[in-house]
Amino acid sequence: MDKLEERVKELHKLLNDYGYAYYVLDEPIVSDAVYDQYLNELIALEEQNPDLILPESPTQRVGGTIIEGFKKVTHANPMLSLSNAFSEEDIRDFDSRIRSIIEETPTYVCELKIDGLAISLLYEDGLLTRGATRGDGTTGEDITSNIKTIRAIPLRLKDRVTMEARGEAYMPKSSFRKLNEERAAKGEELLANPRNAAAGSLRQLDPKMAASRKLSFFAYGLGGDGEDQNIDRHSNALEYMREQGLPTNKETRKCSSIEEVLQFIEEWTAKRNDIPYEIDGIVVKVDDYAQQEELGFTAKSPRFAIAFKFPAEEVVTTIKDIDLTVGRTGVVTPTAILEPAQVAGSTVQRATLHNEDLIRAKDIRIGDRVIIRKAGDIIPEVVSVIMEERDGSEIPYEMPKNCPVCDSELIRIEEEVALRCVNPQCPAQIQEGIYHFASRNAMNIEGLGEKVVEQLFREQLIVDVSDLYKLTVEDLVGLERMGLKSATNLVQAIEASKANSMERVLFGLGIRHIGEKAAKILSETFHSFDALMKATKEELTAIFEIGDKMADSLVTYFEQEEVRLLIGRLKEAGLTLHYTGKIVDAATIENSPFANKTIVLTGKLTQLTRQEAKEKIEDLGGNVAGSVSKKTDLVIAGEDAGSKLEKATSLGIEVWDEQKLLDQLSK
Repeated sequence: MDKLEERVKELHKLLNDYGYAYYVLDEPIVSDAVYDQYLNELIALEEQNPDLILPESPTQRVGGTIIEGFKKVTHANPMLSLSNAFSEEDIRDFDSRIRSIIEETPTYVCELKIDGLAISLLYEDGLLTRGATRGDGTTGEDITSNIKTIRAIPLRLKDRVTMEARGEAYMPKSSFRKLNEERAAKGEELLANPRNAAAGSLRQLDPKMAASRKLSFFAYGLGGDGEDQNIDRHSNALEYMREQGLPTNKETRKCSSIEEVLQFIEEWTAKRNDIPYEIDGIVVKVDDYAQQEELGFTAKSPRFAIAFKFPAEEVVTTIKDIDLTVGRTGVVTPTAILEPAQVAGSTVQRATLHNEDLIRAKDIRIGDRVIIRKAGDIIPEVVSVIMEERDGSEIPYEMPKNCPVCDSELIRIEEEVALRCVNPQCPAQIQEGIYHFASRNAMNIEGLGEKVVEQLFREQLIVDVSDLYKLTVEDLVGLERMGLKSATNLVQAIEASKANSMERVLFGLGIRHIGEKAAKILSETFHSFDALMKATKEELTAIFEIGDKMADSLVTYFEQEEVRLLIGRLKEAGLTLHYTGKIVDAATIENSPFANKTIVLTGKLTQLTRQEAKEKIEDLGGNVAGSVSKKTDLVIAGEDAGSKLEKATSLGIEVWDEQKLLDQLSK
């Protein structure tokens, strides 16, 4: 190694050590001027000797190329959201549920809930190779070029390990203030809050723009089960990530009882405004990974963790008017139009009033001074009227008798509080239905937002969802904010949606009571729209998770001649109206050696990937868990199996090698 190469390596180490001390330990050991001096020296050496530029060099945080767009990324393990708690009672209920399932007394880890953007960092042999957004939990966006601009995130870990770290990218309060000062000076619109500013920064197509936003980061967990790092507790995972150079939040506490958890929550509810970044609650997790595995997951969130949300900030404003909106199911919802007010970091001008009964119960009138807040820090709502400020000018509100859009008579269905427009040709319902059909969890037609749907409907280019598949680039070009590129992209997205499996189409149709899960179950059972449309109520309710309301709703829906014609038009347009997921014969599952068993994979598999093995086992009725417990039935041990194999042996659990797994799968 010559002297130049030695000096470059030395500068790498110095700058990385200084960054680690500053961002991870929060204990700066040199001034900014000293750091900049060494960084400038490294930049000069690399400019003179380009062959010495390495991917992990501190100079490689900001690339010079503006990217065209973000590629999609599928997370190996879903990035699930947490269920929420809003009171001490909710936290105690969470503890009771935990104790009713696991035998041992749980230890909890309490962490500050950083108000930012959840991201995933993939390191291979210690080098950062990919950064991605959470997205919908299953699919995110590759934002590696922007992730590298965050100086708190190391480009190389201390050791040459392969791992996924997950955490929160956020904008410090100081960066947010500076950014808004700059925008104000330029006459630009101010950003509402640091969370939105951080999310917008990471979706900039120019990494230099992202770098200028001065974001930071806290890691809060590993993407896998910790086996590769021989970690069996969440608290150990936090320490491990910190040792590898990733910043973790120091305001974290292990609690041996729910009383200690509540004390931590009380402390930080009082101190939440005293730190240099925004937090919106406290995350409480069961510490032990084996207990986490035993507790498992719901469809949307883990059972072993919960997010306590701080009490909503309440402010006073005035109701200027009450507006009405008609949803895709015909429900007419009143909304208060407010004097603009700052609530929980953003300007609020509208708040939901839910229904006529709520307006009457709270005696809400136009002109009232009211207290508002954001429910769960998200949805603005009217808490109460300040009666003592009434002066007699306030106007009582009466819900209309007719639909505000199509003028059809509104009705109230028995046992419901909502007023409904039941006219199937109501323009508002049709537009909302089309927007729902195009939404991410339905047909996922990118670019078909509410404003675009409204335009298409107004221009009489669409009447129902089948008309989407007749649109051409020529139809779209010339619409407001719709150039040639946007029109082409939208037509391509609509065409691509034809390949979606039956369950997405079924959910997208917006049939009352039929959500994503029910659509998936029905599609797996009937395999095609033709078969589902012929199903009787008895056949539908025979399915374990389909109740009377769902069955009645489906039968009524498919009995309509208009619906049958619509399905015919979708078929003619080329949509995939059958289930394309995996279907395994019930008899095969029943005779499978994996049926109704809890199975743990450990060690390195040579002929299958871990994910492939997991999918094959689950297709045959098995449940693949991440850690060994007394409830484990079988362990599949590959090469270099470690602590899980040892624990399985000590508990007397059956163990197979990879070859036996392959033999059983091939039967």
